[in-house]
Amino acid sequence: MSLAEDIKAIPVGKTPEVINDFSIVAATVNGSGSQTSNLTLIRALFRMGIPVNGKNLFPSNISGLPTWYTIRVNKDGYIARKERAEILVAFNPQTAAEDIQALPPGGVCIYPAESKLPLVRDDIVYYSVPVKPFVEATGADPKLREKFASMVYVGALAELLGIDRQEIRAALSQQFRGKEKVVDQNFQVIVSAADWVKENITKKDPYRVERMEATRGKILIDGNSAAALGAIFGGVTVAAWYPITPSTSLIEALQSYLPKLRTDKDGNHTYAVVQAEDEMAALGIVLGAGWAGARAMTSTSGPGISLMTEFAGLGFFAEIPGVIWDIQRIGPSTGLPTRVSQGDVLKVYFLGHGDTRHVCLIPGTVAECFEFGYKAFDLAERLQTPVFVLSDLDLGMNLWMSDPFEYPSEPMDRGKVLSAEDLQRIGEFARYRDVDGDGIPYRTLPGTDHPLAAYFTRGSGHNEYAQYSERPDDWRRNMERLRRKHETARKLVPKPVIESWADSSVGIVSFGSVHHPVMEAIDLLAEKGLSTDYLRIRALPLEETLREFIRKHDRTYVIELNHDGQMVNLIRMEFPEVADKVISIAYCDGLPMTANYIANALLEKEC
Repeated sequence: MSLAEDIKAIPVGKTPEVINDFSIVAATVNGSGSQTSNLTLIRALFRMGIPVNGKNLFPSNISGLPTWYTIRVNKDGYIARKERAEILVAFNPQTAAEDIQALPPGGVCIYPAESKLPLVRDDIVYYSVPVKPFVEATGADPKLREKFASMVYVGALAELLGIDRQEIRAALSQQFRGKEKVVDQNFQVIVSAADWVKENITKKDPYRVERMEATRGKILIDGNSAAALGAIFGGVTVAAWYPITPSTSLIEALQSYLPKLRTDKDGNHTYAVVQAEDEMAALGIVLGAGWAGARAMTSTSGPGISLMTEFAGLGFFAEIPGVIWDIQRIGPSTGLPTRVSQGDVLKVYFLGHGDTRHVCLIPGTVAECFEFGYKAFDLAERLQTPVFVLSDLDLGMNLWMSDPFEYPSEPMDRGKVLSAEDLQRIGEFARYRDVDGDGIPYRTLPGTDHPLAAYFTRGSGHNEYAQYSERPDDWRRNMERLRRKHETARKLVPKPVIESWADSSVGIVSFGSVHHPVMEAIDLLAEKGLSTDYLRIRALPLEETLREFIRKHDRTYVIELNHDGQMVNLIRMEFPEVADKVISIAYCDGLPMTANYIANALLEKEC
């Protein structure tokens, strides 16, 4: 069995309309200003009420290299990447020939009239649009004119597809807030190009847009910005970091929002954002602040996680709260810094030498990036441990539609913190004693005005009084308590979500940004007569809901964006009694996974 991708390929000359259901890929040069044009298009379409999603594929090193930005328009709300886009903006001569070959039959190629583009295919539509005259007409400094060139394809697409020009202007105004001259110059190029297309080009393709109401009440935001907002709502007061793609924009968003949202009544800042000398120092600052009672966080990616290993182990063993966002990219080593994967699952869960297991939250939507932004602090302080949040480049750096975020409904959970009054009442304090049977000890904060409050924080062996110890029984008791705490965490972390239930013998499990292509793949599979149930993991350690889900199905396919099936291996290790029911569909080439790949791979295994 196989599943052909629904690309709606239309032979040239036959034009049944395709409305609000296609993808556009803008092939340009990095640093040319095309990102502004692409965001303008997405926001204009969104303002027209049409579900839309954008994915940026950009080089990791220098400007001038190829970049591709894909905009998917889909009336049904599917937002996963498609393997082939129907409309190509061929504004990069270096890649034009290959980009044209990637178009499906009946596709569209828009290219600059000034370029010598080889028209090698007769089964697609070509539109040639001049660029130079529209850019020169702005009167802008010659050094800046290149930035206006990409606005030409915005104008061409606006006319060819029927994108409302006033919505485009509104999108420009949002992009260039308070800079009306810049808005006017860009809009002049767009209007001039659109008018030229209207007067000189006969439309031969079937693709166009119509207004909808599907985005009413929704927002557009990237996952890193959502995470930053969630952290602020969660009470962050210290952030330490070292720049690394693709996590830098999370801290940049934090720095943008904090001055507006975290000041006292006199306008004084009540936070600190520190750029450390490296990732190891960044986590050291976070743990120092967490030990002192602050809500502290950092943000990094795979290589940075490697450098944080020693401090992560210290935080686990000395039991210090802190939050670490890992915006995953593809590895090993430096890998591909601007490509996506879910390759840090096992690494982060077991980060540190010895018997270390960390709590990890795994958002699958931008709304969960916001939610886990504040819940991570609650868990870190309740459990007195570092909490990792495993996002990824696709979720973190790209724009997604979402319902508005919900304000936290519960007060902050500061965990088991003893005050001077508590110490006076109980008359004794053993920092690492399990009083309640949940593995979580009580702690005090520096400055607590009581002689019993002090204890020595150490990463070496210790007894329940925090005294140095090499006694085997002290070591064993401490590790057994830490394991009880981990079992407590299993009950406190966000439960998996059963996204769809058809009472099928086949189950699907995924996590993170793979959620979006899985949802579309489920519909594709249903069209082929295969019903499936779907559970989405949202945290580690794995929770009992997952075990029961696997038990109820003859086969459960785990979809993940890495080569080795890391989540499958973890499921088999933690739930060995259902290991033979779990089947891996793992794939990673640096690009977001597609619904078509998932459906084909699953159908092949079902044969």
